[in-house]
Amino acid sequence: MPRITVTVDGVGYEEEVEPRLLLVHLLRERLGKTGTPVGCDTSNCGACTVMLDGKTVKSCSVLAVQADGCDIVTIEGLGSPGSMHPMQRAFHEEHALQCGYCTPGMVMAAIDLLRDTPDPSEEAIREGLEGNLCRCTGYCNIVRAVRRGAQEMGQAVKSS
Repeated sequence: MPRITVTVDGVGYEEEVEPRLLLVHLLRERLGKTGTPVGCDTSNCGACTVMLDGKTVKSCSVLAVQADGCDIVTIEGLGSPGSMHPMQRAFHEEHALQCGYCTPGMVMAAIDLLRDTPDPSEEAIREGLEGNLCRCTGYCNIVRAVRRGAQEMGQAVKSS
């Protein structure tokens, strides 16, 4: 079996993996990163979105062996309950979730969107989150949360 080395949320791991093991299963079952849910297993819903070397990927569409040597950030790597990432806080404060299943992927996709578009319009937010599905909300609160997160992240950058 291939042996891979990955950094997940700042911690290095060396794992022996089957060639067909999906990244989402490595994260959840081997590394305990259960904040990344298995949604559809077909890359349609985006619930399992993580950052792989700074870009969002749907971890159900990436083999663990493809992540060899990569830096991965999961929802757990963004913040903690006592010190949430501004986007996590915005989703919480704007009530941008109901069941919460899609939220990790939405937050990761929103952060990625803001890297290229720091002050997105509503249309840009909706387009940027297209690959992430929510079955509970009407997206209005999600869009508000991304706007709020963008403002807070912009303020964080300006005050640094």
